[in-house]
Amino acid sequence: MGFGKDFIWGTATASYQIEGAYNEDGKGLNCWDVYAGIGGNIKFNETGAVACDHYHHMKEDVALMKELGTKAYRFSISWTRILPDGTGKVNEKGLKFYSDLVDELISNGIEPMITLYHWDYPIALHDKGGWLNKESSEWFLEYTKVVVDALSDRVSYWITINEPQCELGCGYQVGVHAPFEKHIPRDLLIMGSNIILSHGKAADYIRKNAKKTPKIGYAPIGPCAIPSDDTAEAIEEARQKTFAVNGEGFPFSISYWSDPIFLGEYPKELLDTFGDLVPKFTDEEWAVIKTPLDFYGTNIYYAQEGRKEGEYSDIYFQGKMMTNIGWPLTPEVLYWAPKFYYERYGKPVFITENGMASHDWVSLDGKVHDTYRIDYLNRYLREYKRAADDGVELLGYMQWSLMDNYEWSHGYTQRFGLVYVDYPTQKRTIKDSGYWYKKVIETNGEEL
Repeated sequence: MGFGKDFIWGTATASYQIEGAYNEDGKGLNCWDVYAGIGGNIKFNETGAVACDHYHHMKEDVALMKELGTKAYRFSISWTRILPDGTGKVNEKGLKFYSDLVDELISNGIEPMITLYHWDYPIALHDKGGWLNKESSEWFLEYTKVVVDALSDRVSYWITINEPQCELGCGYQVGVHAPFEKHIPRDLLIMGSNIILSHGKAADYIRKNAKKTPKIGYAPIGPCAIPSDDTAEAIEEARQKTFAVNGEGFPFSISYWSDPIFLGEYPKELLDTFGDLVPKFTDEEWAVIKTPLDFYGTNIYYAQEGRKEGEYSDIYFQGKMMTNIGWPLTPEVLYWAPKFYYERYGKPVFITENGMASHDWVSLDGKVHDTYRIDYLNRYLREYKRAADDGVELLGYMQWSLMDNYEWSHGYTQRFGLVYVDYPTQKRTIKDSGYWYKKVIETNGEEL
């Protein structure tokens, strides 16, 4: 069966990781602008102040997408480029940048896909309590309205929030992402409820007010467990582990973020663990949280750790195949994760991020021979195709990333792109993997 004729092949990026121009043309500051690069939070104290300078190289970057043959481009909006203070006055120059980007994509035959939020929270709102403030979902709705009203005449695909697990877990529980805070479960549950409600209000507004018929999704990460064998018992064990809440580890779970949105309820395990600490939603709030979505977006790079023996497990052990960032090679996760999510939530699955960090460089012949990335993508896409063959409805695949970029707390030490970026000169070079991916797109994955 393979991938359907309307399967969407594309690439993805995030605003803070590529745009640069952090204080140009009226843009306000976000938490990464303020907290990155100080106090040892980021490797080598690097920031995204310049990054790939996409803000000034936008047309060149769209031309690269066209050369790669991509059908779609998933990008995020910088909240403070639109609303410098998070709410209030609109920055028209910032809005024009995204309007121009949408026009450039469409003129090159590339479908624009907007992610409203990818971790760059306005510092002005952070100073008012951020996600802990009960008004935070209204702030997010105000921002959503500006973007949707301006761009939905040309944009059909919308993703509300990217990886809420990392937003809450990395930013506010373990403190490895901006604003690098560590909160107790009570605070985290309040923040999480406000993030979930923000998603709901955004989805509801898009559904009711978009000028083009919208296709709306959501992009949590996918810490899916892989069965140890093909027995029914092993598969069920992996399924249970995949959707477990894991006590105080709830910010990183799947069911905490997806059950309210797709099933209209909190996981029982969460309520059993935290009881009255879990904030309650009103009937009206539940109605917007359950706004019907068109697909289940998910970012997947590797499987959840399974069985553990001593210091090692089925995922982490000496000699295990790893990417440059230290993530294990587990291609089967692109079969099992879509299968489990489709069975539980009943929506077409869209891989909104997948890719690998490698130790790339420009060779003496002027090319980038990233054979490991080609092998990685081939392995993962074969498993994704196997999910399609097994009856899982798949919408598309967004390769992470279009270009090398700022990898959050890792700074510029990790290269995920199909396009090599020489940061001092901003010269772009399409890697061998980019040309390989182009052939995959042209054949709709038939030759994997």
